[in-house]
Amino acid sequence: MDLTYSHTEKAFRAEVRAWMEANVPSAPLPSFDASREGFEAHRAWERKLAEGRWGMVTWPQAYGGRALNLIQWLIFEEEYWRAGAPLRVNQNGIFLLGPTLMEYGTEEQKTRFLSRMASGDEIWAQAWSEPQAGSDLAAVRATGRREGDDYVLDGHKIWSSRAVFADWAFGLFRTDPASGRHKGLSLIFFPLDAAGVRVQPIPQIDGETGFAEIFLDDVRVPAFNRLGEDGQGWSICMATAGFERGLMLRSPARFQMAAKRLVDLYRAHEPECAPETRAAVLQSFMDAEAYALSIHATASRLIAGGHIGAEASTNKIFWSELDIQLHRTALSILGARAELMRSAPAAGDVGRWLDGYFFSLAGPIYAGSNEIQKNIIAERMLGLPR
Repeated sequence: MDLTYSHTEKAFRAEVRAWMEANVPSAPLPSFDASREGFEAHRAWERKLAEGRWGMVTWPQAYGGRALNLIQWLIFEEEYWRAGAPLRVNQNGIFLLGPTLMEYGTEEQKTRFLSRMASGDEIWAQAWSEPQAGSDLAAVRATGRREGDDYVLDGHKIWSSRAVFADWAFGLFRTDPASGRHKGLSLIFFPLDAAGVRVQPIPQIDGETGFAEIFLDDVRVPAFNRLGEDGQGWSICMATAGFERGLMLRSPARFQMAAKRLVDLYRAHEPECAPETRAAVLQSFMDAEAYALSIHATASRLIAGGHIGAEASTNKIFWSELDIQLHRTALSILGARAELMRSAPAAGDVGRWLDGYFFSLAGPIYAGSNEIQKNIIAERMLGLPR
């Protein structure tokens, strides 16, 4: 891995930085989980990105991208987070389903879905988990019954991120009623406004509705909406999980910028901090840099023709634990004021640290619980017995 940027990469960084400085909103957008207004404001930002072909820079130009490599994507992410740009409301689509669709979709499916995904015209929710199938995804009970050129979907999905306001969802359904566990599953797309779909918001600890339950009752969708072959859903979902755990969903720039903010917070409060706080701040900063180097190495390997394997699980454990450590350190610096809402008169520099801490607690659970990731590491990387 060569850490020296080429002239082309430096020029690209300058282009990204100039565009961000000219286009990033001067004030934060309202939360996309709190209201339809906030959600649509973020959709408008996605469209602004698409106008400059910044929606997903690694995608082919035909689908709204720039056909750039992963190192250039990492550069883009660094400048995106440096500029304080809005969070990506369509992350389930562009970071998870999009790469999977590139690999397993037909040309007709790519043409139908990818450009609308990149432009923000269609926002996606993830509909994998069920009340009895969370970390144990192979236990899904939702069914997809084939009737001619259609599937009829029935079941109950839960913890579906972005589903309250999104347009589409992708979910895992048992299409072979005689199958069990990992076999007989298919990945199927369905519009969230289809007849028979009911979406029930799930309030988070902060009152916002980042998740929802989805109830499906005889929901009819065309077989065109199945990704890959019938019964291939498990292997496709594992590919999507690799993107979620290993590279795309949590770019290192996210944690690097948070670590820099943590350093600034510590410097502003150093006189009243406990002696061990300095070490915790330094550890968070070093871990964020280590994660960045690891992802650059992974990106370099992929560019050279390699693949993401079981090591995606080590990445997932590392960034999820880093996120908690980093935010806990920030709250310890702020002391009792850390419990204040940002709008409180005495909030001062509290910022979004408390919000970030609440969200970080979900990190060891979503994208496959860390306990499951440790099993994967033990069995597939270390060769230990089940």
